[in-house]
Amino acid sequence: MAEPPGPQDEALAELAELVAAALELGEDEATVGHGHVTVRLGISSLLSAVRTLRDDPKLGFVCLIDVCGVDYPARERRFDVVYHFLSPTQNVRIRVTVETDERTPVPSITELFPGADWFEREAYDLYGVLFSGHPDLRRLLTDYGFDGYPLRKDFPLTGFVEVRYDDEQKRVLYEPVRLNQEFRDFDFLSPWEGTDYVIPGDEKATDEKAG
Repeated sequence: MAEPPGPQDEALAELAELVAAALELGEDEATVGHGHVTVRLGISSLLSAVRTLRDDPKLGFVCLIDVCGVDYPARERRFDVVYHFLSPTQNVRIRVTVETDERTPVPSITELFPGADWFEREAYDLYGVLFSGHPDLRRLLTDYGFDGYPLRKDFPLTGFVEVRYDDEQKRVLYEPVRLNQEFRDFDFLSPWEGTDYVIPGDEKATDEKAG
């Protein structure tokens, strides 16, 4: 039996209705779940919506918490860009998401929230999401010349290049990843079950158990 909605759920539902009315959203574009109001926007309406969320006195989402990316490789537009804002006057957060792909840029919100600068650079660096109008869109966490975007689901765990310092050349070298060892094929089901044979060095322990 489902529990009746509590005061927090009712407050979030009211906030969702207020946000939907202020942003002129459709029925399924402002929803409540996991203790948040989530707003799904199109790229073209992002800047005007964020401005309204910030400037509308009934909303007051004046604090940007973070901007991040999410990768759904099976989708045609594989990336979600996710924004979290805080309204100090209401003591509540809101989540805003937009969909994009590898080629379609998302408008930068740095003109509205200068603190989005490094958040957007991080999303570009790790996912390859492009932001139009960003003042300095370049990599932030990876090194110069890094190949690929390490938080994409199809990025190999080993990466494409390895970095090492060569003491003879006195400089850092970038080289293709080399796997010096073949993947091992273990002949037992799990490390708790062990092997069917005696590992060299274990003969004494086996003899003591038998005695």
